[in-house]
Amino acid sequence: MISDVLAEAKTKMDKALEIAKDDFGTVRTGRANPALFQKILVDYYGSPTPLAQLASMQNPEARTLLVTPYDKGALKEIEKAIVNWPNLGANVGNDGAIIRVTLPELTEERRKEFVKIVRSKGEEAKVAVRNIRRTGKDGLDALKSEVGEDELGRAEKELDAITKTHVDAIDEALRRKEIELLEV
Repeated sequence: MISDVLAEAKTKMDKALEIAKDDFGTVRTGRANPALFQKILVDYYGSPTPLAQLASMQNPEARTLLVTPYDKGALKEIEKAIVNWPNLGANVGNDGAIIRVTLPELTEERRKEFVKIVRSKGEEAKVAVRNIRRTGKDGLDALKSEVGEDELGRAEKELDAITKTHVDAIDEALRRKEIELLEV
């Protein structure tokens, strides 16, 4: 019973960590990267569809990304979704077959803005991990009548250790992303 609560909390915390790392990947640095476009949703025949399902992406140069739609009829919608994506600030060109996305050089001010965005995403991820911890703690408290105080105390310490490990991993990913963002 205790092991089930701890295993569920760990699984959910692992998922929160992965989501945080994915979110960090969507914040651009000076380089063009297909991961920047992974969360862009395109209105494809009335339904929001991830860009990766509608087009292939190539990175021929450091600041250029080529987006080749599988369906040429979706070209305009894909272009519109990329242009409207916040925090990208890219020049988007369409030659009728492919979309060329050129990312501008980042200014020091813009880099610092992106660091703030990443820090807020990191804080959101830590809050999610702490909420999972609270849910796990509630699950352990519900078992109070079935297990002994000592077992419950050990389980809470283990839950705290799992939480600390995940918060530290988020902090480390955040630190790496900040270094990447501030690198000129």
